Amino acid sequence: MKRKIKYIIFILMVSLPIYGQFNPQNDEITNRFFPDPILDIHTPSFDKKGFTNYEDMMGYLNKLVVAHPTEISLSFIGESQKKKKIPMVVLHRDNGQEKIKVWFQGGLHGDEPAGTETMLFLLDKILNDPSYSYLLDKIMLTVVPMANIDGYEKQDRYAANGLDLNRDQVKLMAPESNYLKKAFSDYGAEVAVDFHEYRPFRKEFSLLGTHGICSIYDAMFMFSGNLNLPQNLRDYTKNVFVGNAKKTLESNDLRFRDYITTDKQNNEMYFKQCTTEARSSTTSYALTNCISSLIEIRGVNLQKTSFKRRINTTFLIATSFLKTAYDDATNIKEVLKISNNTKPENIVVVANKPLEIQTISAIDLKDNTETSLEINVKNALKCTPELERKRPFGYLILAEQKILAEKLNVLGLTVEELAADKKVKVEAYTVTSSYVNPEEDEGYKAQKVETSVSTIEKSFPKGTYIVYLNQKNAKMATEVLEPESENGFIKFEVLKTILNNELPIYRYLTNEKL
Repeated sequence: MKRKIKYIIFILMVSLPIYGQFNPQNDEITNRFFPDPILDIHTPSFDKKGFTNYEDMMGYLNKLVVAHPTEISLSFIGESQKKKKIPMVVLHRDNGQEKIKVWFQGGLHGDEPAGTETMLFLLDKILNDPSYSYLLDKIMLTVVPMANIDGYEKQDRYAANGLDLNRDQVKLMAPESNYLKKAFSDYGAEVAVDFHEYRPFRKEFSLLGTHGICSIYDAMFMFSGNLNLPQNLRDYTKNVFVGNAKKTLESNDLRFRDYITTDKQNNEMYFKQCTTEARSSTTSYALTNCISSLIEIRGVNLQKTSFKRRINTTFLIATSFLKTAYDDATNIKEVLKISNNTKPENIVVVANKPLEIQTISAIDLKDNTETSLEINVKNALKCTPELERKRPFGYLILAEQKILAEKLNVLGLTVEELAADKKVKVEAYTVTSSYVNPEEDEGYKAQKVETSVSTIEKSFPKGTYIVYLNQKNAKMATEVLEPESENGFIKFEVLKTILNNELPIYRYLTNEKL
């Protein structure tokens, strides 16, 4: 009975709005595990009771621009749904050297304030503290400090239309997603980090341990296990960039691990580790031939509890990534060159994530002590191919599917058109099975299809779209255009299918341009 009551309390707890007064963490846990460091921070949130709002941020950024006109530029990449301009800040020192392009982003989820606050703190430190300003000698840093302005203004996870912007990196249904992705694609980042916070008290955690648990990790690192990313890029991201950041946290007595989150299958709870999915930023960025990571800091629903600690943890990771980019600039260029030139014979359309047992640390809520637990984990970093296909030279898309071409362009791909009618030998997909989830999620009802592939000769009219795979973001094209992909246009209903019909997407295998 007590366990059931605790479960009900957790459900009520996580359903409260983030700006409400309830904080699930008691002072004993805070003082024992998460004390604030002695740190001098002058960002807007530390001059008021609440968090930094849009007006605060813009005033802070404009002061930096006035004080450092030669090293900082401020522009706007679009508007939020409530018509607030989305700022993008570029730090650049013109010294004639080739720079490593780094992209940092905060506030994509509006109830995760440490990301935005740290981005403002970071800008100040790089511009005003010689201990960090040297980084601009080899780095061009672009920062979007408040990616989801409307959500941030009310400390709510979602954009104004109710969509999660970190589940919208492929379907691009929210205006902000299109502006952010277009800006990212145009920039051509070589290193990218998306800064988030995670919820340490989850309703599922009430069922673990003797009286429930909460997470103990100051930070968790998400990076991609997608098998279409070359092994050298995956290894370099994990071992060098993430590896160095972990060493930095360890030297500062902060707890960390690779990212895990709970999920359910057949009413059984398990954990997912890292990701392969292009619908979120980690893999989406990586598929553009970029060293990519998403950082989760322990913080959602904690109000301002341990806020300096959360900012300091985020700052240490951000500066570690920048220092690695600075110190390893030559190797970065070589790693990305090898990755871009790696063209495997097959692409992986569907991958299997193995289930394994892992041990995690946690805080036992019975007596607020550290404990260890064995958990079942689906590990995206150890996935294996389930469905593979020969890598095509390109894809042909019928002209009536203009929406696909437009989204591909936003995703950073060059889309050409046939200059004249042409008969072409291609592989065609025919839908052999189709299931549409009756429940809507994030603005779509998930489609799951199976197809047969056959070789045909087909006449394509002038204006047919062509996406060749001899371009930098080619891995993104295969991810979104293969019908069975877990993060493709078909799954997200950008393209709806009909059973036994031929799809308007064709695989072109001949190694020459049309």
